[in-house]
Amino acid sequence: MTLTLDTSMLWDQYCLIEVCLVWGGRSIPVAQAVLEHGSATVAFEEYRQVLDRAVQLLPPGVQVVLLADRGFEHGELMRWLCQHHWSWVIRAKSDLNITLSTGQTTAVSQLLPPQGEAYLFPDVIGLQDIECHLATAHLALADEAWAVLTNEPASLQTFALYGQRFGGIEPHFKDYKSAGFELIRSRLRGASALNCLLMLLASATLIAISIAVIVTQEGRRKWLDWHSQRGLSFLQLGLRELKRLCYQQLAIPRLAILPTWSPQVAYASLKKRERIETRIEFSRVTVFPA
Repeated sequence: MTLTLDTSMLWDQYCLIEVCLVWGGRSIPVAQAVLEHGSATVAFEEYRQVLDRAVQLLPPGVQVVLLADRGFEHGELMRWLCQHHWSWVIRAKSDLNITLSTGQTTAVSQLLPPQGEAYLFPDVIGLQDIECHLATAHLALADEAWAVLTNEPASLQTFALYGQRFGGIEPHFKDYKSAGFELIRSRLRGASALNCLLMLLASATLIAISIAVIVTQEGRRKWLDWHSQRGLSFLQLGLRELKRLCYQQLAIPRLAILPTWSPQVAYASLKKRERIETRIEFSRVTVFPA
C-alpha cells in the first residue's frame, strides 16, 4: 500500500495535513487534520496525530510505503516510520548533511549528478542517526535535481515510486478547491469547523469514487466521459453520475468496495498522458560502493 503525506494552505492561517492512499492515479484521504498554522512547514509533533490516526484505520499487518516531500525531512518522522515498520521515500533538501559509507560528511548539493545522470549512495546516515540510502538524479525535463532518502535499497525504481506523489496529490487538493468542492467559497474559519467540513468532503470523495468504480465495471464510462481527448478522474466521473441520478430521481446504487488493484489512470488530456507516461532514461547510472 502506497500512502502520501502532504500539506496544503487553505488560507493564510490554516494548514491542511493529509495522509492519502495512492489509488487509480489519484489520492484518497485516509486521515487528515486542519491546523491553525501560518505556514505549510509543520513540526513533526504537530502532524503526528494524523499519522497515528492512519495507523488505527489501516488493516493490521499491511505493508506500507510512505511518500513525502522535503517539507517532511524530519528525523522524528523517520524514526516513527521505522517503529511502525513502514517503508518510506522522502525528498531531501539540498543543504542536508549526509555521511557516506566512506565516513565523509557533505551536503546533498555536492552529491547531485550532471544532467541526464543518476547517483545511488547505499548505507548513508542523515539527520544525526538515520541509517538509510540516498538516490539523486538530474533530468532535463525537471526544474531542479532530485534527491530522495529511503530505508529500502536505492535503485532507479526509487524515482518512479516517489513520482507517484505528483499524479495524485496536486489534483486532489485542486478537487477540494476550484475543480470540485469549492472549499474556499465556504468562507468557514476556525480549525474545528474546517476539520468537520473536510471530513465530509473526504466522505463525499470516497462515495463518488465508489460510484465511478460501478460505472466503469458496468461499461458505462463513455456515457459520462465522452470527450476523445481527455479522461475524467474517478472523482469527476462519480460526481457526474450522482448529478445524473439526482436529475432523473433515481436511487444511488449500493456502493462498491474499491478493488485492491489500482485501475488505469485517467488523464486530463492526451498531452498530459504522454508527459506522465514518457519513459525516462539516464545516460549514466553510478552506484557508489557501500
